[in-house]
Amino acid sequence: MKLPRLLITVAVACALAACHSKKETAESLPPVAVRTVTVESQARSSSEEVVGTVRAKLHAVIEAKVSGRIEAFVVAPGQILQAGDLIAQLDSHESQARLDQALAMRDQATRDLERARELFAKKITTQAEFDAVQARERVAAGAVKEIETLLGYTKVVAPFSGVVTRKLFDVGDLATPGKPIAEMEDPSALRFEADVPEALIGYVKLGAKFPLRVSAMPAEIEGTVVEIAPVADPASRTFLVKLDLPASDGLRSGQFGRVLVPTGKADAVWVAASALVVRGQMETVFTAVNGHAQLRIVRTGKRANTEVEILAGLSRGEKVVTEGAAELRDGQPITIKP
Repeated sequence: MKLPRLLITVAVACALAACHSKKETAESLPPVAVRTVTVESQARSSSEEVVGTVRAKLHAVIEAKVSGRIEAFVVAPGQILQAGDLIAQLDSHESQARLDQALAMRDQATRDLERARELFAKKITTQAEFDAVQARERVAAGAVKEIETLLGYTKVVAPFSGVVTRKLFDVGDLATPGKPIAEMEDPSALRFEADVPEALIGYVKLGAKFPLRVSAMPAEIEGTVVEIAPVADPASRTFLVKLDLPASDGLRSGQFGRVLVPTGKADAVWVAASALVVRGQMETVFTAVNGHAQLRIVRTGKRANTEVEILAGLSRGEKVVTEGAAELRDGQPITIKP
């Protein structure tokens, strides 16, 4: 039991000696001329960041309305289409054969109706017989329209003007209703979608304009709130909020961004970013105390332009070094520049 206690005592003594030696070394260094400012609490507009994604307002998942083998797929990802442009052509031989049969039956029904009209005019046939022939002609005409519509479904076309983003099928594949064959969107109209926590949703109103930061954009852009989900997601306790974005070069669907939701004003301690000295994972500043630099470990918050918020480690009235802090050591003599 005596040996561990002896080792602990020796270790503590060595640590104290090392700290004393380090302090003496710092105090023996020549004074450094620095500039300082007095720390003050400032009332500033506060905001919270909410992450989100840039998305296109118009986005479509293209599906075939009828089953059929794809004979031609005439688009590729990145291709620009106009509304009504062909995307894919399905096998139409069966539908065409049915249409030919329906046309033949309609032609025969039309001729039968003409003869029945002449006979009815001569009082040779009854009203009931004439009505039956007329009904058969209408049924035949309706069958032709139905088959023509189904034949038109073998052509898969763009629902609006935009760009193809994904191609999911190819020539020879069997397209069926409910299975997407391509996706497209309109890149000219974008919006920002963010899941806003329930604690912040009270600050979001329709028509409000919020600043956004998108990683690919050199400057902030402004979005307008156009849609707020009326209920929260029970799993994440967030509300989906959509903001319209202005047309900007470099802005594309799928990009990551942050929207700043203003939450009012709050008192906080802010210092110049030049006062912050970062060593590894530790953030520090130096204060001026009795002509010496005193190291302080701080916890930072938001950053705005050339200033940083200090959440802990500094108090109002202290003098923090804003120029020359990177060259200082704890306990080193300093002189204050005028």
